[in-house]
Amino acid sequence: MTALARSRPRVRLRTVGALLLLALIGAGWWQTHQRMPGWYARLWYPLRHERVINEESRRHGLDPALVAAVINAESGWTPDVVSAAGAVGLMQLLPGTARYIAERPNRPSPPPDDLTRPEVNIAYGTWYLRYLVDRHGGLEAALAAYNAGERLVGEWEDAAAAGGRPFDVDRDVPFPETRSFVHKVLRDAARYRRAYGDALGPGVVGLARRDGAARSLGR
Repeated sequence: MTALARSRPRVRLRTVGALLLLALIGAGWWQTHQRMPGWYARLWYPLRHERVINEESRRHGLDPALVAAVINAESGWTPDVVSAAGAVGLMQLLPGTARYIAERPNRPSPPPDDLTRPEVNIAYGTWYLRYLVDRHGGLEAALAAYNAGERLVGEWEDAAAAGGRPFDVDRDVPFPETRSFVHKVLRDAARYRRAYGDALGPGVVGLARRDGAARSLGR
């Protein structure tokens, strides 16, 4: 038997061993990724502007982890991003919506002139999210409205009510993008809480306090 022939089994064994090792590493990574422990979540989910997020979330009865998840989904933490529809900043607010909010009696304190400033954008974005929670009476519907607009979600809620059943995102929202946004934000809010804990301030049961009476935007 030649030296080349004798070496082939050893090469095959090393190849099989390397493949098994890679498979074990991959399985371990996948299990960690599925569990998403706090230390690992911090690698995937950035956090900035904690002070403003905590202050505005507390003001409006929102879990700071929810606000962080909305920012992550809407802008990826890029403060000067502008969407094709003209939505601006971290929480992707339309300038017209921000100007209208600025006319309300309980408006945020900073003027809405520069929505690329994180403190301005977060102040108006949390105000608007609180308004949507109050208006629609639930967080899932509020997030759907944040993504797709109040008018459409109102129509979907009316259709569900006409059928004698409560509004359900998976059943009543026809837009895959909106359904995905709602589920992503709810999932990522839990991951932000697990990753950053007290750095995001006290949690809120259900992610948003239920105030009852809706604030009107006059629309």
